[in-house]
Amino acid sequence: MRYISTRGGAPALTFEQAMMTGLATDGGLYVPETVPTLAHDQIAAMAGQSYEQIAFTVMRPFIGDTFTDDEFRAMIDRAYAGFGHDARAPLVQLAPNHFLLELFHGPTLAFKDFAMQLIGQMFQAALTRSGERITIVGATSGDTGSAAIEAFRGLDNVDVFILFPHGRVSEVQRRQMTTPVETNVHALAMDGDFDDCQAMLKDMFNDTSFRDGVRLAGVNSINWGRVLAQVVYYFSSAVSLGAPHREISFTVPTGNFGDIFAGYIAKQMGLPIADLVVATNQNDILHRTLETGTYTKEGVTPSISPSMDIQVSSNFERALFYAYGGDGAAVAAQMDDLKSGGFKISQGAYQYLRDTFTSGRASEEETSAAIKTYLAKHGELLCPHSAVGVHVAEDHLGATPMITLATAHPAKFPDAVNAATGIKPPLPPRMADLYDRDERVTRVANDFDAIATLIKERIAL
Repeated sequence: MRYISTRGGAPALTFEQAMMTGLATDGGLYVPETVPTLAHDQIAAMAGQSYEQIAFTVMRPFIGDTFTDDEFRAMIDRAYAGFGHDARAPLVQLAPNHFLLELFHGPTLAFKDFAMQLIGQMFQAALTRSGERITIVGATSGDTGSAAIEAFRGLDNVDVFILFPHGRVSEVQRRQMTTPVETNVHALAMDGDFDDCQAMLKDMFNDTSFRDGVRLAGVNSINWGRVLAQVVYYFSSAVSLGAPHREISFTVPTGNFGDIFAGYIAKQMGLPIADLVVATNQNDILHRTLETGTYTKEGVTPSISPSMDIQVSSNFERALFYAYGGDGAAVAAQMDDLKSGGFKISQGAYQYLRDTFTSGRASEEETSAAIKTYLAKHGELLCPHSAVGVHVAEDHLGATPMITLATAHPAKFPDAVNAATGIKPPLPPRMADLYDRDERVTRVANDFDAIATLIKERIAL
């Protein structure tokens, strides 16, 4: 199994190389040269299996000879052993043909744990084998950072630096990043919004001297390993509702497009998915793009669903790669145009995207109303991101079962939930003292040289 860049100008890599590298040297994102498919009988055999068993079946074809079967099974078992629900990703029925996929039972209460816990296991195994030390730098709109810190905290051969937009994450999200005591963890509150943090991360990867000097590695959703781990819960949930003998649809609240792109990969692998619905908040660039065929940045307005406050959706580049039939040069040209504010998708590529994805948006008022309504009518307390999902899903319900992804625990966004319902959701017992823990954070300007210097100084300590 080899991995190629979406921009066509970087060498093909093995799974391990692509995982450890993150961003390609030409600025592109890695995708598998071919997407393996699972036979109807293989998918049907998942019925009644554990999440870990399904994870092995789904991911094994992608990893090549990076790990043996026994090594990979052990990593999967360790990755999910700390989840708070035996089903790992349980389904809850909301209404006839509408189901909620709870993805918040991991250690940091967000869907990012499904990928990050496994990535941590794979990184550790690869680094132990090579004897190397690396520097992980991540940019987060709230959840990726805490999940990365949880996965890598305390490891001897990894330093972790997480950039998050100062003042634009919830208090719980911030404290999950700033309260770990391990010295290899560094929380950096950067001036600007998430797109600024993400741009800074890409600048670091594109600076060859810095990248090689600190042995830079990335665990953002640009990392193929992240996307791969998220493919699994599409299979586990769909099979529990009758796949592959019937079609299933999914609605996915998303800002960076990684979670719904995992659904696209699941469909390419043979899972019978009818609709993939992109759900956006008021920062609705993905919805606008799918409606108009033009990707144009309009700035970010802070919302009660901050993890979706994004205008540069990195993983959309992967969707463009497939929409353009694997033409890396065409994708590279579109990404160049994005630097000037946006781009227009060709008619053929746009039609491919329209045939593959549908979309909707939820305003702030609609998001709050969904939180209130779903508690009153269905007894389900939702985080604002999950509320965006169920609001959009309502416009796409029909004869095909719809699964909406619940991406975070409501306790991660207590102010928004309290404003909508009058209930301040409590943190799980293992996090009950989060508000009492001391914080350790560094405020940084949106300045490449200053942040690069800080990272090099911290590593030398």
